[in-house]
Amino acid sequence: MTVRVMLVDDQALLRTGFRMVLDAQPDMEVVAEAGDGAEALEKLRATAVDVVLMDVRMPRLDGVEATRRICEGGEGGPGSPRVLILTTFDLDEYAFSALRAGAGGFLLKDVPPGELLAAIRAVHSGDAVVAPSTTRRLLDRFASLLPAASERPAPKELERLTDREREVLLLVAQGLSNGEIARRLVLSEATVKTHVGRILTKLELRDRVQAVVLAYETGLVRAGGGGA
Repeated sequence: MTVRVMLVDDQALLRTGFRMVLDAQPDMEVVAEAGDGAEALEKLRATAVDVVLMDVRMPRLDGVEATRRICEGGEGGPGSPRVLILTTFDLDEYAFSALRAGAGGFLLKDVPPGELLAAIRAVHSGDAVVAPSTTRRLLDRFASLLPAASERPAPKELERLTDREREVLLLVAQGLSNGEIARRLVLSEATVKTHVGRILTKLELRDRVQAVVLAYETGLVRAGGGGA
């Protein structure tokens, strides 16, 4: 199956570079490009796309709002494309908001080609791309945007989880993979995968990215990766 990709970035040179890498793959094809979020939404109405590589800071309509409209299902054409955010991090204040809007993950724009290709395939298959080091740095940077612990409402959402599920969620939020969680808790990887699936179902979350965001918003995890 060929993964149909749309490139959304206001820098044509970057789009050209990404297109060269992606079109060289036997299982990928760049089917559309856009210079901003508004143009992306227009093209999505007439183009079947599986994965959108979305910049954050763009003229007219930024990547955060474009991502929200795509993930809410109010925009876009055939199918339901997944969104992968590409950010420069040091300049993009809106990456955290993009994750809340429903993006399936994010990468830095200087990501090695192999990691970019693996991320696209993962997002296309329904997984989330959560690079542990980048996740921690990003959430630490935006910790000031979240309410202080004393201002947060009681995390009633987490009351739906068992003690073991809360423990697994804590480790997911710290950036650990299923295999790492299994070793930490002395469980099988299949059991951890089952726990993660139940967590997402109970909390009505799309993927691991949204689980990380919720864990920080509810105070289960503090900036810096520590548990609450």
